[in-house]
Amino acid sequence: MGQESFDKLKHLDIPTILRICAGTDGSVTYLLEVMTKRTVDVQTRYQEEINATDADAELLMIEPGEPVNHREVVLSVGEIPYVLARSLSPINSMPLGMRDDLMRADIPIGRILRKYKLETRRDILNIDMKDGDGIFKDITVLSREYCIIHGGRILMWINELFPVDARWEL
Repeated sequence: MGQESFDKLKHLDIPTILRICAGTDGSVTYLLEVMTKRTVDVQTRYQEEINATDADAELLMIEPGEPVNHREVVLSVGEIPYVLARSLSPINSMPLGMRDDLMRADIPIGRILRKYKLETRRDILNIDMKDGDGIFKDITVLSREYCIIHGGRILMWINELFPVDARWEL
């Protein structure tokens, strides 16, 4: 995590558990399961293969027009949604088996990475507070953007939205 994001996270008035989720360079799904002692459900709201726009290509370090998997999922425990996650994944950069699992939709990214024993790192690009949207409309959310890097290439760009409310008082 960059020093600016780290400093910002340290000074936010949010529950400690939320600070841990936002600051991790590991799997949020795994942390949620440990904290809630329950299985996290992944519900895919949207998934489509698109051609990379100029902005997508710059973000993912690929050529414009290359195929990209655009996905939006909700991570929930029971009936309580904890995270809205949007991702862009350059399809040509993915290991073949991983591509198939990702396209099947309702498998958390962390589980896919563990299944294929991929050595990765997460580079946090930005952490910010903002007005929620989607399922977190009318709730302030903590937004974090990061890239998952594998073999020197961007495997995924992810934006996670965490509602800042009492659901984190576990």
